Amino acid sequence: MITMAELDAIRASQEGNMAVRRISGHSAAPAEGVRRHVLVCGGTGCTSSGSTQLLERFHQRLEAHGLADQVKVVRTGCFGLCAEGPVVIVYPEGTFYSRVKPEDVDEIVAEHLAAGRKVQHLAYVDHVTHESSVNTPLSEVGFYKRQSRVALRNCGVIDPENIDEYIGMDGYRALAKALTAMSREEVIQEVLDSGLRGRGGGGFPTGKKWQFAYASQADQKYVACNADEGDPGAFMDRSLLEGDPHAILEAMAIAGYAIGATEGYIYVRAEYPIAVKRLQVAIEQAHEYGLLGENILGTDFRFNVHIRLGAGAFVCGEETALMNSIEGKRGEPRPRPPFPAVKGLFGKPTMLNNVETYANVPQIILKGAKWYASMGTERSRGTKVFALGGKINNTGLVEIPMGTPLRAIIEDIGGGIPGGKKFKAVQTGGPSGGCIPAEHLDIPIEYDTLIEIGSMMGSGGMIVMDEDNCMVDIARFFLDFTVDESCGKCTPCRVGTRRMLEILERIVEGKGEEGDIEKLEALAKNIKATALCGLGQTAPNPVLSTLKYFRHEYEAHIKEKRCPAHHCQALLSYVITDKCRGCTLCSKVCPAGAISGEVRHKHEIDPAKCLKCGACMEKCRFGAITKR
Repeated sequence: MITMAELDAIRASQEGNMAVRRISGHSAAPAEGVRRHVLVCGGTGCTSSGSTQLLERFHQRLEAHGLADQVKVVRTGCFGLCAEGPVVIVYPEGTFYSRVKPEDVDEIVAEHLAAGRKVQHLAYVDHVTHESSVNTPLSEVGFYKRQSRVALRNCGVIDPENIDEYIGMDGYRALAKALTAMSREEVIQEVLDSGLRGRGGGGFPTGKKWQFAYASQADQKYVACNADEGDPGAFMDRSLLEGDPHAILEAMAIAGYAIGATEGYIYVRAEYPIAVKRLQVAIEQAHEYGLLGENILGTDFRFNVHIRLGAGAFVCGEETALMNSIEGKRGEPRPRPPFPAVKGLFGKPTMLNNVETYANVPQIILKGAKWYASMGTERSRGTKVFALGGKINNTGLVEIPMGTPLRAIIEDIGGGIPGGKKFKAVQTGGPSGGCIPAEHLDIPIEYDTLIEIGSMMGSGGMIVMDEDNCMVDIARFFLDFTVDESCGKCTPCRVGTRRMLEILERIVEGKGEEGDIEKLEALAKNIKATALCGLGQTAPNPVLSTLKYFRHEYEAHIKEKRCPAHHCQALLSYVITDKCRGCTLCSKVCPAGAISGEVRHKHEIDPAKCLKCGACMEKCRFGAITKR
């Protein structure tokens, strides 16, 4: 069992090692005997792109060059810039190499690590400035410059399967402080004063939730972590668990101490195998060091953490459905009250937060509520992690102070829209959120502001759309997801969302009728008012927000049988313009024989035969075919 003195000794032994790769990018004295560190992204995105092969190749080539004892190779969590993976960072320089292939490793080792010459053509090129980052440390790269990493502070910096490296970055100091220098009430007050709100969607004040669980009297209490991240395009929690699992364990232990709980459960979806594995490793290491289990850090506090795998049901992201699932029951929501803080897991008081919420707790305890509350806005303190995806150059994971304008995320951090296309909208909050149009690009990102304009923060998914996206079809997509994921327990969600989906499907198929918009609005309001849980209550949001800002697109589909974005296949028509050179390529690829014309003369498309597959448009070399 580790003591406070031993914890400090491990931290001191890691000081030189960890100083080399702090996110600041400043050069530091390398650990003794090692002059450089090579960090290879081991998150899901880069792993699927072959980063494991890079690790093996680095070890082989360093051995061949006689550099194995001078260069440390580390597999980390996600660096954030997923679009550029596999990512490799060389420290102490902080040189950022992107889209690295196994054969590129030979050049990096021979040139950069052996000869000290950075490899220009492999360096990341900024999508905004179009400048190479070869001489720019990681912290000064445009994607990272406007970020403030609190929850993500260790992701891409440490080896997530090495507890010593986590301790070297002040890991478990917050737990030690809470257990030895703070009462349970003081810990809760610190979290309350920080202004931290739940990062899982609703934004409920975290400290208040802890207070409620603390006030409940019972012979057993539980702490639970919601890692059942189900929003399309969301991968914040997965990346945190993959890159910094000990931070979640430490935070759960602090929460257990604060409310008087001795058992914790992490509910994580089985589709996250890397996250699950690293959690298992972290739990074993924490037990080995005595940071979980009995008499933690020499005190009388005991706490254990268990993993429960979810089967991918979106509804199990709702807290009571999640608890039913942990108990081995069908994942359906329970009526509330009683709330989980009074009667939760196994009928006992339970305090539940999501992964990102927990990731902030150790830093709040360590640095104080005032430090955390100094970031963000009056109504939304601290930072927020977003999974940035869709029609955006810099797909990846970002963490920004609350109150940052949406435009800064899309243009400065995200690098803008690919192909010179126009920004149209951004979907926040997943299936529970809404679509924010270009007119609101300068709004500050915070809980209440997003709700005021018809969207919500949600867990942090942010899907960007351009001029080619049909907003009616976007609403249909999200509602289709919700219908499929509904547990079916309550009629408004089970039946009401299905009726809404049927109307939307008719509209995108060109079969919309007068009165459909009014039916959608009436159904949406009734479902929001009567559904049992948050899934049903928020399911109509994508429809309502697109009706609010893009009503003209619905009207064009219904009244004019036209899709303004030229996306809905049933409403498309393909036309050959005067640019046609008569090359005959389009007629050769048309599967329906709908195109006719003589060589070197303009061709024609027979709309009665056209399947609207788009093969002709893809094949045309002269841009002579357009969609209408």
